Formats: sequence, structure tokens, C-alpha cells
Amino acid sequence: MDNLTIETPEQVRLEFPLAGVGSRFLAIALDTLIQTSIGATMFILVAIIPPISGINFGSSGPWILALMMLGWFLVQLGYFAIFEAWWNGQTPGKRLTHLRVIGDSGRPITTYASVARNLLRIVDSLPGFYAIGIISVLISSQNKRLGDFVAGTVVVHERPLEPKSAAGWQRGTDAPAPSPTYSPGSVLGIN
Repeated sequence: MDNLTIETPEQVRLEFPLAGVGSRFLAIALDTLIQTSIGATMFILVAIIPPISGINFGSSGPWILALMMLGWFLVQLGYFAIFEAWWNGQTPGKRLTHLRVIGDSGRPITTYASVARNLLRIVDSLPGFYAIGIISVLISSQNKRLGDFVAGTVVVHERPLEPKSAAGWQRGTDAPAPSPTYSPGSVLGIN
């Protein structure tokens, strides 16, 4: 597995396992399913509400179509940028597949980087099915698509946290706490 290795100023080496084409594809498939559901809901609402409410949009049809196209654009591009900026480099699909977008330096993704990498999603998806993005990931040493190169980001596997017991968390171990022994002499300092 490919790793991104970063050495901190304190000379501590951090290793992040890079996400490949397969795991990234699974994340985007889940995100596309969510986006399609949002788009279908928008379309159904616009198609059903006017006839039920008795509203006649007659001459405003082109405006409604323009608003639907703007809404679809925001769902397509805004979805990724907004989620990655708010959820610290994750979309719902990335969260479910334990992926995260981070900066090349290992720092969290910035809003600027999120917008930049996702504006280039249009180019990465050409000529269809993310062909340019897939080729870019396959030939890049850090599994980057074009948007990642522009934004200075990488997609990494995130290790899920292991559950710890409350007692182990406080002391840093999972071993049960030793039971204190009490003797009247120990309280007075007499052994």
C-alpha cells in the first residue's frame, strides 16, 4: 500500500495510507447516490407542488427551469466542497468508507482547497466516468487527481478509532484500576 510520509519539525514521521482508485470509487458512488436522491427530490417537488396547489407558472416556466439548473449545479459541485469544508475533508461517502482529504503537509483541508479541488471535478470527469481523474490517480505517485494537484491535497485512509473503556481512557490502559487499600496508619503517615 502506498503511504504519504511527512516529517514534522520535531522530527516525528507521520505515515498516512493513500486511497487508491477502488476506495475512492466506492466513496464517489455513495456520494452520487445521495446527490441523485437530492436531485430527484427537487424535480419531484417542482413537478408535483404546482398542480396540487393550483399555481399556474405559465410564463415563469423558463425561470423555474433556470432555478432547477442552478440547484442541480449546486448539488453537483457544492455538495463536495461544502461537505469537505465543514466535515474536515469528508463527504458522507468518504465518511462511510473511512477516507479523508488532507493537505500535502498533513494539515486539515482548507475551504479554498476544497473549492479548488472540486471545481476541477468537471475536468476530472471528462470524457465520462472520471476517465481523466482515474488516469491521473493511476500515474501519480501520491494517487492524486487533477483537482488534488491544483489544491495541494491528497486522499488518505482514516483509521477508525478503537473503543476504550472509561477506566482505560482515564489512565491510558485497558487494565482494571487497582483497588486502593486502606489502613488507618497510611492516612496518618504511619506504616
